[in-house]
Amino acid sequence: MPTKTKLTPREKIKLRLRKKIIGTPEIPRLAIFRSLSNVYAQLVDDINGKTLCSVSSLVKGDAAGKISKTDKSKLVGKKIAEKAAEKNISKVVFDRNGYLYHGRVKAIADAAREAGLKF
Repeated sequence: MPTKTKLTPREKIKLRLRKKIIGTPEIPRLAIFRSLSNVYAQLVDDINGKTLCSVSSLVKGDAAGKISKTDKSKLVGKKIAEKAAEKNISKVVFDRNGYLYHGRVKAIADAAREAGLKF
């Protein structure tokens, strides 16, 4: 008999959000993941089950320690908007992945909006 695992509050919020949010080839889902020191963003087509493009804040070398996590997030938001523009994508559905819309998540969203994405 399988054991039940307890979901974390973030996982509960994520499941509740994902019932309502779906990405299509025309309007993909902008999914955010936050690790302790980095941030990742990807455009996902849920209908075909494909990632259209992805960006992360992984930086090697001396530049990694000199920039704040929020500034890294702003760069990720700008880069994902540029990659979306290359693929002729102007509208996305924002998936905050259970995180609060605050801090690094908000920085990604604001930078992507400034760079031309609509959501």
